[in-house]
Amino acid sequence: MSLHGRLLPRFRRLPVVTRLVLAVALTMSLVLAGAASFVYWRVRTALDQQLNDDLTTYQRSLDHAVRRGAQLPPGPSGSLQQILDAHGRVLDSSAAIRHQMLLTPAELGSVARGATVRRDVGSLLPITPGTLRLQARLVTADGSRRIVVAAVRRGHRDEALRELLAQLAFASGLTLIAASYVGYRTARGALRPVERYRSGAATLADGTQTLRLDVPADRDDEITRLGHTLNHMLDRLQASAERERRFVADASHELRTPLTLMRAELDVALHRPRSAGELTETLRSVDAEVQRLIDLSNALLGLEELGSTGHIARAPASLAGLLDAAVTPHRRTAERAGRELDVAAADVTVDIDARWLRPAVSNLIDNALRHGQGTVRVAATVHAGLLSVCVTDEGPGFSPEFLPRAFDRFARAEASRTSDGSGLGLAFAHAVATAHSGTAHADNTGNGAAVTLRLPC
Repeated sequence: MSLHGRLLPRFRRLPVVTRLVLAVALTMSLVLAGAASFVYWRVRTALDQQLNDDLTTYQRSLDHAVRRGAQLPPGPSGSLQQILDAHGRVLDSSAAIRHQMLLTPAELGSVARGATVRRDVGSLLPITPGTLRLQARLVTADGSRRIVVAAVRRGHRDEALRELLAQLAFASGLTLIAASYVGYRTARGALRPVERYRSGAATLADGTQTLRLDVPADRDDEITRLGHTLNHMLDRLQASAERERRFVADASHELRTPLTLMRAELDVALHRPRSAGELTETLRSVDAEVQRLIDLSNALLGLEELGSTGHIARAPASLAGLLDAAVTPHRRTAERAGRELDVAAADVTVDIDARWLRPAVSNLIDNALRHGQGTVRVAATVHAGLLSVCVTDEGPGFSPEFLPRAFDRFARAEASRTSDGSGLGLAFAHAVATAHSGTAHADNTGNGAAVTLRLPC
């Protein structure tokens, strides 16, 4: 495995603050190294240019003196000179290098062939004494060839560069430390709310506090918006948990009531001998409670299935045929009650899931017959791709206290739970509309109650 492949997993396992500080330190190191290299290059170029200018000037004065056969001129402070014949024998030399050859045999050959040689003697680092920059050229004097070597000391130039390197290293180190510290403090400050949210969420998971995080109201940054989003999510979770608790309590009550009645009927029937008529009446009562349990179970299962829109399978269906199928089971009930069922629907085809919409409309009609009065009207229209189904009656309408919770599960206008129905009819209709990406609305018309389903078709 490559070095990158070994280090990357370890880096990802580090805390976020550590990774951020390392990233800042690495980035700043590259930036500082680049800046220091540029400064060093610029200063070294300037110093070398000055040194080369001095060396070239000294070289020219030596060449001129050798051609004329005059005394060699003094050069810059610390400069050196050496005059050789074509065979490399020293003819004249500065006292400091009288017995030292400045040129190598290879360089002597190059100069003898007419080339100009320039090189440094000694290194910048590690520090070496007697550092020079020399230049050698071939000069002809009185028909003889002479090799003129000029050299200047590099001590001041090297000392300046070493001081520059030390200053750059010191300044870069301080800058890197300061940038890392600022990056660390910034990262800690930026992630402190996240850690606070994490601690709050851990506390919430233990159930020791209310489902709410402490989010500043006077800020609008990414972390604050994350806190508001988490609070919104927690509010939904709390509301969902409350609905589930209420649902379990209501479902337990609804299931307990028919079971208790069935047990009481059976206990009475078994307490003493009964006639055939009495037993038949008991069985009819038990059958009614069993049917109530079946209806309640089917309604609960339907509501749970509708919790996912994946259970909606849209298909073309006749709107008139769908309403007729929903109304037909209630016509006999309406006739016995001396009431009318009025259906008005256009003969159009709609793209809906008839398997769910038909019982939803049937529930609305059943509610209107149970709790309303007068004629029950079912009207359906299609406009701009939106199907609207409205069921109205001529009764007293919904009470103001009931309207806000009309579509809650087990919600009833009556305070007691002994009335007919399970309180799931409107909740089921609302779930069907929501599964179709539509809406359900309950209101009073002034002449009764009205429930409207609107869903795209």
